[in-house]
Amino acid sequence: MKFNRFEDIIAWQKSQDLAVEIYGKFANVKDFSFKNQICRASVSISNNIAEGYDRQSDKEFTHFLYIAKGSASEVKSMLYMAARLGYMTNKDATELRQLSEEISKIIRGIIKYLQAK
Repeated sequence: MKFNRFEDIIAWQKSQDLAVEIYGKFANVKDFSFKNQICRASVSISNNIAEGYDRQSDKEFTHFLYIAKGSASEVKSMLYMAARLGYMTNKDATELRQLSEEISKIIRGIIKYLQAK
């Protein structure tokens, strides 16, 4: 698994998609604290993948991947709450949680690969 740049990493690409979806779904939500938290967490996923990659050490990249994975879990948790609060439909929340889970699984795979090197 060789990446020439962080933009080649599927988890980064999908996390960018997730963040765009989150921003779109929460554009009209008036709970600014909640909206700010979920938007920041969603952006944090791709940012930590990029930052870790550019540290150019497997150990540091792994560290930042764990942070990105944690942010994906934070987004997933907040999506449950968003549906319960009526900020989005259950269908939309489920779709975005599935994307968050997919990103987390990809990140886990990269971590395993880096640790096995």
